[in-house]
Amino acid sequence: MVTTDRITDVKTRHDFLFLFDVQDGNPNGDPDAGNMPRVDPETMQGLVTDVCIKRKVRNYVDMVGGDKERTKIYVQDKGIALNTLHQRAYTSCSIKPTGSKQKREEVDKTRAWMCANFYDIRVFGAVMTTEVNCGQVRGPVQLTFARSVDQIVPLDVSITRVAVTRPEDAEVSVTETGEAEGLGKRTEMGRKAVLPYGLYLGRGFFSPKFAKDTGATSEDLALFWEALQRMWDLDRSSSRGFMSLRGLYVFTHENPLGNAPSHELFERVRVVRKDGVEAARSFDDHVVTVDDQNLPAGVTLTRVVG
Repeated sequence: MVTTDRITDVKTRHDFLFLFDVQDGNPNGDPDAGNMPRVDPETMQGLVTDVCIKRKVRNYVDMVGGDKERTKIYVQDKGIALNTLHQRAYTSCSIKPTGSKQKREEVDKTRAWMCANFYDIRVFGAVMTTEVNCGQVRGPVQLTFARSVDQIVPLDVSITRVAVTRPEDAEVSVTETGEAEGLGKRTEMGRKAVLPYGLYLGRGFFSPKFAKDTGATSEDLALFWEALQRMWDLDRSSSRGFMSLRGLYVFTHENPLGNAPSHELFERVRVVRKDGVEAARSFDDHVVTVDDQNLPAGVTLTRVVG
């Protein structure tokens, strides 16, 4: 749990960089490529989408506070229709939804209700302009795609399973003498996408202006930092292999509009493969250096992890 007041201040800007790795797993499958790990085809660097990271944050928050009004999750993975949640906002605000003819002040009122009740709307934002219109929200926390430090070589591994999918393939007939005839299949083949190892670097930003607009609080930001550290251990599955957070560095600006360009701050964190290591297979095969000297005026660096 993060307790540093500096990085939970919602009145200041925060630019953050995080490192995570995966061993013998698939961090983010691409449905357009047979669910193989996502790659940049020109550089062969691995990619993990921002929505993949947000999904892990949402799942963590749902586990620790999904039964509370302030920390309910809007974008769930349980097949709940979003319009059903929009209708709750209209019912709670005693407003009748009229679709495209909805008054601006009514949309604003339901939008505020959704922000107050759903954590991920306050933090990440949401587009709620479907049939039951609750407006749009631009959240204070925005993430980039994470990109692997090195090139990756995904493996497409063949597996067998002791199970048969279709009943006709498993049917067995018995002769009058009690002997089995027409034995079906006992196993079937399958595929599994695996990345032997990959170290990924992601970037994120917190805007105090948007936090004020959505009503995001210091408690919300503290919960986000907590989720970013602990969600990996609550998101285990055989397909994801072993994923771990390896670094979290937060640059905080005194000026809400920022005291220095974010790219100049991010360049202070450098990750390279060690000399002599041809194919990285662990975090120890890399060197992480952080230049925390002579930071721009008004900028402080907090090493949350690493």
